[in-house]
Amino acid sequence: MYSKKNARYYHAMLLPGMVFLIVFSIVPMGGLVMAFQNFIPAKGILGSQFIGLDNFKRLFLMPDFWQILQNTLIIAVSKIILGTLAAIIFALLLNECRNVLYKRVIQTVVYLPHFLSWVILAVMFSNLFSYTGVVNQIVMSMGGEPTMFLIDNGWFRSILIGTDVWKEFGYNAVIYVAAMTSIDPTLYEAGDIDGANRWQKIVHITLPAILPTIVLMTTLNMGQVLNAGFDQVYNMYSPLVYRTGDIIDTYVYRTGLENIQYSLATAVGLFKSVISFGLLASAYKLADKFCGYRIF
Repeated sequence: MYSKKNARYYHAMLLPGMVFLIVFSIVPMGGLVMAFQNFIPAKGILGSQFIGLDNFKRLFLMPDFWQILQNTLIIAVSKIILGTLAAIIFALLLNECRNVLYKRVIQTVVYLPHFLSWVILAVMFSNLFSYTGVVNQIVMSMGGEPTMFLIDNGWFRSILIGTDVWKEFGYNAVIYVAAMTSIDPTLYEAGDIDGANRWQKIVHITLPAILPTIVLMTTLNMGQVLNAGFDQVYNMYSPLVYRTGDIIDTYVYRTGLENIQYSLATAVGLFKSVISFGLLASAYKLADKFCGYRIF
């Protein structure tokens, strides 16, 4: 039973997370002022010259910025759409499995890649897609010509999307599997009485029942539309594939830390955050309008 006495224990449990959020997410937001300054580290934030929107004007006039924005959108949206579809399909297939032991083993094996670092996976995929790697060996055995996949602009973006979907779909499917366990079994029994086959029960019972969860996950993912995966891209790309593989996060890293243009990098990051917030708010409004889904 809830009481003021018990509430303090809940607040105590929240305290470490709130401290972490304040220290690492809220306090650093004061540094956003650098986006409106000609920031010089020796002078600091308080001593650097305020230049208004000049950094944003410079950003929008850069010819490669729009290509980077396009790359980010294509990669991120493709990951969200294909990743969601793969997770839902896998969850549906897993839900149809009647052997409990086999089901648990498959689920565990499939979601394990989520816990592997992209540093490790990048090395693995670099070997798989190298000129003498397994993929090219298969291509040559079928009479094809070997390809340098990871430095080919025609292939690199597809590899990024495909490997990310492979890594995450099993873990994401856990949420949908959990949603399916809450479906009333009598609905399936009624379907059996009406003569519905498995496909009809999936379409008319399972999918409508997990639709709120799909809407929730899609809404939350909309806020990540401009997060195309810094860890993955940074560990797998090279200057030869900047045209199709360079994203906002890697651009900010190179501009801010390697080229020491802190103000411009902050302006790019602020632009990305504002767009992400707008997309998340729009997705929430659409979810409320078409599905009646609300968080608050």
